Amino acid sequence: MKKTRPCSHTKIRGTNKIVKAGDCVLMRPSDIRKLPRVALVEKIEHDNKKNLNVRVRWYYRPEESTGGRRQFHGAKELFLSDQCDVQSAQNIIGKCVVHSCKNDINLQNLGAADYYCRFKYKPDTDTFIPDFVAV
Repeated sequence: MKKTRPCSHTKIRGTNKIVKAGDCVLMRPSDIRKLPRVALVEKIEHDNKKNLNVRVRWYYRPEESTGGRRQFHGAKELFLSDQCDVQSAQNIIGKCVVHSCKNDINLQNLGAADYYCRFKYKPDTDTFIPDFVAV
């Protein structure tokens, strides 16, 4: 097992933007023709080889879920999954904000780096929490 050392923050490569645990970020996709992946940073740490890694929880776009994009899904809607992963901090290409619909947000005023989330998604079982919302 690799030994790791916690780190309080990291900078996005080529910028002065600071990323901390709890921030939402855009991650470089493995296929450059695809949109960046959106993730919640849970932890930042150095490994024993001095690599800086981030533990992230992935957000899914509706079209990435089993049911696909439906008419009631918004263009900026994401689902928070239970899928976690460790990635190199060098894969972070930007910061974003994912608004919870528990807070009153005006969906008309979302900026380019703003998203919103109404559901949690479990890809392994194809289940959503809650399993319905009023539309």
